[in-house]
Amino acid sequence: MAETSATTGTGEPASRPRKSSWKYIGPGIVVAATGVGAGDLVATLIAGSKFGYTLMWAAVIGCVVKISLAEAAGRWHLATGRTLFDGWRSLGPWTTVYFAIYVVIWGFIYGATAMSSSALPIVALFPDGPGLKFWAIVTGLIGLAFVWFNRYAVFEKVMTVLIGIMFVVVVYVAARVVPDVGASFAGLLPVLPDGSLLYTLGLIGGVGGTITMAAYGYWVNAKGWSNSSWMKVMRLDNRVAYITTGVFVVAMLIVGAELLHASQVALTSGDRGLVDLGAVLEDRFGAGTAKLFLVGFFATSFSSLIGVWHGVSLMFADFVERFRAPAAPADPADPAVSEEQAGPAVTERQQRSLPFRAYLLWLTFPPMTLLWLDQPFGLVIAYGVLGAFFMPFLALTLIWLLNSPRTPSEWRNGWVSNGMLALAGLLFVVLCVQQVRELPW
Repeated sequence: MAETSATTGTGEPASRPRKSSWKYIGPGIVVAATGVGAGDLVATLIAGSKFGYTLMWAAVIGCVVKISLAEAAGRWHLATGRTLFDGWRSLGPWTTVYFAIYVVIWGFIYGATAMSSSALPIVALFPDGPGLKFWAIVTGLIGLAFVWFNRYAVFEKVMTVLIGIMFVVVVYVAARVVPDVGASFAGLLPVLPDGSLLYTLGLIGGVGGTITMAAYGYWVNAKGWSNSSWMKVMRLDNRVAYITTGVFVVAMLIVGAELLHASQVALTSGDRGLVDLGAVLEDRFGAGTAKLFLVGFFATSFSSLIGVWHGVSLMFADFVERFRAPAAPADPADPAVSEEQAGPAVTERQQRSLPFRAYLLWLTFPPMTLLWLDQPFGLVIAYGVLGAFFMPFLALTLIWLLNSPRTPSEWRNGWVSNGMLALAGLLFVVLCVQQVRELPW
């Protein structure tokens, strides 16, 4: 197992297990802020508007599933001292081919989506100012500059502020609409109303379930957690992440159920649905509440933008580094790597690397062309198919890695982890098939 001989500031061996403590929380906040985007909140609102509190149970199950997935990704990094892509590469060249195509096409289209989403609330707040394209470009450039010139510590602090704004705004709005406590508790009983299956699967698998879950292990290393002594800390941090995500989901379900369900107000699908909600809030509670909500909308969108700019660029930098290096053996007897190859040293170097900055530029400038063009048909199909396959890919490869000799025996999956990851894999396969079927073939 990859234990280092470094010491902490108090002179204690770095390999000694740390006590889980709130003072260490950080990567979980980052993954929660990045994973919850405007589109996720709209999907949750629409589920609440159609079915009231009935699907509350699905939101809870979704949090448990994602806690298991992110814990598995973080455990791989800490137990082996190897990155997730290093693990994927040991499974065979097919993983490299899939990830290479995915990360290029996904980044191109996501870049435009993230910039547009961040610009929407600004345009709504300042309707007499510049238009959507102007603000989309500005937010993209700010995100680029911020990630380019700052290291993880500053990035984490800013993400903490943004998720704090999101949390306060979303909980405030949910409180303003006065939730029905009895109905919300009744919604914890598993019930499937007619026509709710896809919304249920979406609630379980959608909110906070993106490539950012795979980036969690990289943020764990960037925080300075490099070996299994940090395992308890990582697990607490991960639970905080998805409990926070669960609060967002529950709050938006309450808003959908109380504000939209009874009055049968329909929202536009996608990010623009939050602009619609801002108008509904203004009619009901006044301009102050509406503007506060739009500030929260901006925090939601912009935190996802800079989170992806940072986390996926780290993954791309690691991908390039591993691609250039000899492949790891399929079943290494000793999964450990040297201190120089693992953990924070890798992450710090990668944040200054050419591939990291090249992918930052790829996320920012080429997607700006899509702000003026309709997304090309072929790219939309490729983006949809590759994106739909990512979460099943993540769940199933984690099962493979964490049940093999690549992982030290004490940190391999137990029956609970295997059960949760298998459930996640099955869920995401079903969602994958549905997403592919819904593409505009």
